[in-house]
Amino acid sequence: MPMTATPVIPISESPPVFSWPTRVYWEDTDAGGVVYHARYVAFMERARTEWMRAAGYGQDLMRQDHGLVFVVRSMQLDFLKPARLDDALSVSAVLLKCRRASLLFAQSVRREGEVLLTAEVRIAALGTSDFRPRGMDDAVYDVLKALETPESDY
Repeated sequence: MPMTATPVIPISESPPVFSWPTRVYWEDTDAGGVVYHARYVAFMERARTEWMRAAGYGQDLMRQDHGLVFVVRSMQLDFLKPARLDDALSVSAVLLKCRRASLLFAQSVRREGEVLLTAEVRIAALGTSDFRPRGMDDAVYDVLKALETPESDY
């Protein structure tokens, strides 16, 4: 699987799915030779971060220009099959719901199209000054809302 430096959110797919490639390294595996469960959380964090960057709102920009940070509020993970050392993985992120102060993502980790993990991740938008829930600016909200994929389409 080729590693691309700047993936984009494909507009032509239905539903639009953002995918971020990664590979399994020694540091990702446990004593049994499979990916340690917590590493999947890191893989998904990177995919969501790159999804935001591709949408035009990188984390640093959101923090500096909008006084907003996105944090994980909850996640539900379903581990289906193990990934192993040197596997080329594709980590997807699909925005299911966009609200003023929260985002809901469906995510998956795949190896050559085979689903290894599925997850639902709820993100809270917090103000940087007090780390309390805060709604997104209209400009940010409008862009992200347009990328929402109804759950029935995913």
